Amino acid sequence: MASEWRTATVADLQREGVLLVEDGNHGESRPRPDEFVAEGVAFIRAADMDAGQVRWDSSSRINERARRRIVKGIGVGGDVLLSHKGTVGKVALVRADPPPFVCSPQTTFWRALDPDVLDRRYLYAFLRSPGFHQQLATRAGETDMAPYVSLTSQRGLSVTLPPIGVQRAIAGIIGALDDKIELNRRTNQTLEATARALFKSWFVDFDPVRAKSEGRDPGLPPHLADLIPDSFEDSELGEIPAGWSVLSLDEFASFRNGLALQMYPPEADRWLPAIKIAQLRAGHVDAADRASADLDLEFIVNDGDVLFSWSGSLECVLWAGGRGALNQHLFKVTSKTAPRWLCYLGVREHLEEFRQIAAGKATTMGHIQRHHLSAAKLAMPPSPLLRAMDAHLGPLVESTWKRAVQSRTLADLRDALLPKLMSGELPVRDAERSVAFAS
Repeated sequence: MASEWRTATVADLQREGVLLVEDGNHGESRPRPDEFVAEGVAFIRAADMDAGQVRWDSSSRINERARRRIVKGIGVGGDVLLSHKGTVGKVALVRADPPPFVCSPQTTFWRALDPDVLDRRYLYAFLRSPGFHQQLATRAGETDMAPYVSLTSQRGLSVTLPPIGVQRAIAGIIGALDDKIELNRRTNQTLEATARALFKSWFVDFDPVRAKSEGRDPGLPPHLADLIPDSFEDSELGEIPAGWSVLSLDEFASFRNGLALQMYPPEADRWLPAIKIAQLRAGHVDAADRASADLDLEFIVNDGDVLFSWSGSLECVLWAGGRGALNQHLFKVTSKTAPRWLCYLGVREHLEEFRQIAAGKATTMGHIQRHHLSAAKLAMPPSPLLRAMDAHLGPLVESTWKRAVQSRTLADLRDALLPKLMSGELPVRDAERSVAFAS
């Protein structure tokens, strides 16, 4: 029962040897610019924390001289990291076997010291709960600088401690959802890389055609291999497979530009989240502006749509962030004749080229223009071969955005369960049934 739960401050739990909260070195002990190196000890900032994980590959590194000088914020496996300066409230659970790392002055580790009193996975869940973030919000504005929750303020925060068995059960429920979401993310990374590699092999390097022209096995299923030509012909792109044509991106796909959306006040009933470049990059519509819902269907975005930002940060995604309104500076890419994967991977194939064009613009926000879509060419197979390719590539690409939508649903369930579990409002057994049903 929730009446048996204890609430204690961080300071109390530290005195009892249950919890240790510590941030990175400030002042003279922090690493100097010349001590950052390509290989060394990871120096974890808020930017290195994403979706509950530490992104080790992108983190900065410090040399051994800097590491020997640092006496605070030396992390270990199982730590829960919290960003507390600038970006306040990002949380990540460090895996059990991490590379050597230290916290930056903008991050804090929360370390469970007594597993019989405080479960580290429960601590990770608690630090993501709305109740904890409400505590952070009341302290983040204590100075007139950027949002900042000092180490002293953090030690005044409260932690809710159910009995250890309940903690472990809550951690298991939230952890099961987190694990499925992370598995989906890794699977999608693999499938995305596979789809892009296949597209390059088939549509750019023409590997199966080269293999057949040299008398080698193209390594494809027979029904697909039989449709692959065994010779090349000249074109404006150079040599392309015999019988193929050359098309511009805007010849096989339609690029619908978004609108300068009329924003609705928060209390309006009929509205849609406005999908701008920020939402495109984030992959969700959290904190998006509200736009009119009275739009033609061509300006409505749904899961699975191919979205391409042609200005600012040029990105191309298979959208999985939910229904919304297409804002200006974004194209919705569709086609009546080409499969969705061809629209998506075709733009992706030219994306780096488009970024270089945008970077060369004299304007503040670089962009491409319509004629750049006409200048971007692809070799296109005849219809029977394209249909055979679609049967192979289509399910692979479609599964990625559908898996991302599943992860969004699981995250919504997790976020709905978390405050109810942390308050004791929802019994653990009922939450376990909800998770089993969702899985």
